Amino acid sequence: MITIEKAGIKDIKIVQDLARKVWPIAYGKILSADQLTFMLDKFYSSESLEEQMIVLNHRFIIAIENSIPVGFASYGQHANDHKVFHLNKLYVDTEMQGKNIGKKLLDHLTLEIKNEGSTSLQLNVNRFNNAVAFYKKQGFTILREDDIDIGNGYFMNDYVMGKEL
Repeated sequence: MITIEKAGIKDIKIVQDLARKVWPIAYGKILSADQLTFMLDKFYSSESLEEQMIVLNHRFIIAIENSIPVGFASYGQHANDHKVFHLNKLYVDTEMQGKNIGKKLLDHLTLEIKNEGSTSLQLNVNRFNNAVAFYKKQGFTILREDDIDIGNGYFMNDYVMGKEL
């Protein structure tokens, strides 16, 4: 049985371990090895995750099956509109994909933010990521394309997707 738990500073290593396991498979054919390493270091260092949790107020949740972390998500209020939340991260252990864990994480956070008065959820996803199909199946539509300079000569080539709640 899958349970969803709130995560905090004490869970940073769990988030890091899952990201380091999932990212090479999710992005190995999309990004160069150097860009993948750069992005993991940039977004998943302990300092970065602490900043996301404490300064940026991103909420993290972890999916647990039989006491083993199998996925995580993070989300927070959109900077310009408090009725809009942004899904920052949603990753499931590749060995556990196809078991509706991503959907359970998404449903959990959607219910939470809807109860807080949110009217929509947005996210960024790499335009070449298989997750685009997952998000479409969950009712998200493509709002626009966005190319984000993340430094070191690298860009994130994303779709911004959204869903009304």
